[in-house]
Amino acid sequence: MSGKLQAIWAVVPVKDLKNAKQRLSPVLETEQRRSLLRAMLHDVLAALTETACLAGVMLVTRDTEIRKIAQRFPVKVLVERDNRGHTAAVTRAAHALAAKELRSMLTVPADIPLMTPADIEALIGAHADLSPAVTIAPARDELGSNAMLCSPPDVLPFRFGDNSFFPHLQSARELGIEPRVVERTGLGLDIDTPDDLRAFAAGRSATHAYDYLERSGLVALLRGNEEPSARPLSQRERGKSK
Repeated sequence: MSGKLQAIWAVVPVKDLKNAKQRLSPVLETEQRRSLLRAMLHDVLAALTETACLAGVMLVTRDTEIRKIAQRFPVKVLVERDNRGHTAAVTRAAHALAAKELRSMLTVPADIPLMTPADIEALIGAHADLSPAVTIAPARDELGSNAMLCSPPDVLPFRFGDNSFFPHLQSARELGIEPRVVERTGLGLDIDTPDDLRAFAAGRSATHAYDYLERSGLVALLRGNEEPSARPLSQRERGKSK
């Protein structure tokens, strides 16, 4: 893998905490969703910064609190003026890295808390030695693109969303690049929907995200071991009850 360790930067786009994870609103209150995102981001940044075969990590955000969280890790922050979405954030970072003539970009979302350095190393290990090259780790439903390794960073147009995996494959092939696909459990589970959250809570993991759910009493609720009326109070609700 030694030939692949030159200037591979990881990029993590993070939206504003204010509207964090709204698709989880059927099972989590607003502050619970924000706390979960903070915990997942911690897990993702820890995995990336502990991976020896990365040259650096860049966070793309405009959120002040997210930038403060980033200060706990050896990462650079690319500040956005506007929250224009996942695709725009990754595209901006790709252009910035390409302008510095860096070889490759790995982009991952902030909501895959099970990701480990071994997962990242497996993705890099599968990546082609020659540029241009594209390697993708799909979401478990093969709809999303949970991790993408691109050489050069701006090798293809990005289009993240609920259905990006096959469009990204097609875009690479239209450019004459045969993309490589790596399926890893740690990369496949992104926490977007209540079903995703239940799948995550179903198995204990040594993550900040699981620890938060367990300490908050949410693991038992998500596993169906408690009645809905026993849902833990959010911070806002606890304030009202005083």
